[in-house]
Amino acid sequence: MFADYNSILGYYQAKACIEHSRGDSLLDMPCGDGTLTSLLAPAFKTVVGLDASSQHLALAKENMPSAEFYEGLIEEFETNQKFDTITMLNILEHVVDPISVLQKAASLLSQNGILLVHVPNALAVNRRLAVLMGTLTHCEELSPFDIQVVGHRRSYSLSTLCNDIEQAGLKINATGGVFYKSLSTPQMDWFLANGLWEEGGFGWGRVGGEQKDWKAEFCRASYELGKQHPEDCNIIYACITK
Repeated sequence: MFADYNSILGYYQAKACIEHSRGDSLLDMPCGDGTLTSLLAPAFKTVVGLDASSQHLALAKENMPSAEFYEGLIEEFETNQKFDTITMLNILEHVVDPISVLQKAASLLSQNGILLVHVPNALAVNRRLAVLMGTLTHCEELSPFDIQVVGHRRSYSLSTLCNDIEQAGLKINATGGVFYKSLSTPQMDWFLANGLWEEGGFGWGRVGGEQKDWKAEFCRASYELGKQHPEDCNIIYACITK
């Protein structure tokens, strides 16, 4: 099982991308240290990563020596290659001009290519609970951690994400959500590490049947439930074409 909640979330984000991917070639940007790129790679013959951090790229190249990697910003990336699937996971909330970044990414698509964009959901269940508890004033609020540590410039709902895509002049083929998450990330980390996962102790219904890894089953069920309630999920996404 994965080390923490964010690792689990990344696994399911990659799974959702593969479910909507097209063709043989992938451009992942930003690719970071290649962790998510390596989860996506088995679905493609050609894999290219782009990231602005040379340190991240060094790790990505160690993880995936067969892939191509380039250093730079999405806005400035130039190539003659076109890609069947382009992934932009957890980046649009950081950039100065999301409209121009969407247009730049779409310009790199092949004729029938698809752009998969994932962003954190301001209206996720855990954030709505936080507003009711009084730890957030409103769902779209950016905390000091959001602004000063992780560099968020904005928050998104499914509605505002779709609005940016439409402003970019692009088509939305599908939308969805990844992982039904009712606790904050630190709470999820604690729960996954310390939860009552052994059968007979967890209090979640029938016992005595087939033995399973119940922590893994909880995560899988949270992913499947998120498909049914995308606007409640930790991550929302759009599948985009030109």
